[in-house]
Amino acid sequence: MEQVRSIPYHSYWQLFLRFLKFGLLAWGGPVAQIAMIRQELVDEERWISSERFNRVLSVYQVLPGPEAHELCVYFGMIARGRIGGLLAGFGFMLPGFVLMFSLSGFYLTHGINSVAFSGVFYGFQAAVGALIVRAVHRIGSHALHNKWLWGIAFASGVATLLQMNFLLVLASGGLIYALAQRTKLSISPILFLPLTVTTLSLTTPTILELFGYGLRTGLLTFGGAYTAIPFLQQDAVVSGAWMTNQQFLDGLALSSILPAPLIIFSTFVGYLGGGPLGALALTAGVFLPAFSFTLIGHDFFEKLVDDQRVHSFLDGITAAVVGLITATAIQLLRAALSDLPAVGIFALALLMLYRWKMNATVVVVMLGAGLLGMFIRML
Repeated sequence: MEQVRSIPYHSYWQLFLRFLKFGLLAWGGPVAQIAMIRQELVDEERWISSERFNRVLSVYQVLPGPEAHELCVYFGMIARGRIGGLLAGFGFMLPGFVLMFSLSGFYLTHGINSVAFSGVFYGFQAAVGALIVRAVHRIGSHALHNKWLWGIAFASGVATLLQMNFLLVLASGGLIYALAQRTKLSISPILFLPLTVTTLSLTTPTILELFGYGLRTGLLTFGGAYTAIPFLQQDAVVSGAWMTNQQFLDGLALSSILPAPLIIFSTFVGYLGGGPLGALALTAGVFLPAFSFTLIGHDFFEKLVDDQRVHSFLDGITAAVVGLITATAIQLLRAALSDLPAVGIFALALLMLYRWKMNATVVVVMLGAGLLGMFIRML
């Protein structure tokens, strides 16, 4: 492990409270969260050098999981060892989890049958569609930098719309691109589409299955929390059918207005699948890799991501994920844009997301869309 520069002493309780404060202020998505952590711990207090921070962040940008949460675990670990890492990670995620857990219970118990509530979520759903479209554009613009990656993204999107097994889609994408980079193949990646198979299982999930869904999602979220959307949507809406697309959009909307990583919407998905224990199980599965990568294997992964062969494989997976998100976005937009006013809210939200650059843009857009939706429904 690196030699630290000047980390002030924290008791375990002080360390937990320090990162709990970060969690309470974690508005505005991963960019704002990372900037907040960097400003306080790197720029102001000099826990590590700026250069070291950039290298650490680059590791977590390659690995799956929410980068801001993984950074908190890392800083907690260099301050007070692995127990410190656990406490820092729990502190950062706790406010968002408690809020989402409470809102999920309220949603499931009372529903959104009143005009006011149904109107707010009507606006939320349209705005979430805009959030996903912007995420697809942002991730794709960074990930798809040659024709092979574009082809893999297209093929995985088609495979997803055909309800083919997304694990095989991802594995195929990674292997195809790694092979293409090694041999400079000229055949089309779309020819590898038959490697996938269709799966569909309409069953009520057990607590153990929910934990497994969460763990699989946590291991596959390459490129940010938005990449978790197609995996959980597949498990909860398509295969498991314990949620509708409208309910899934509601969970995404709630997570967008909370001080938490977007991935906290997994708590909502788990709650609707298995109640309070289901929420705990799915959330634990999603966040377990984010803790483990740092607490157990940070140094190993830092060396691993320097291997160019690994880069090619991960680039292929990321391209496949872009296709998955695009296909999922199409399905969710069908549910969200049910009439012309919803299309109008979607277009306005998308415009604001691209025009405004402040940290609170997502929260402001979501709340504005909710108010606009309530006004429309009450007319």
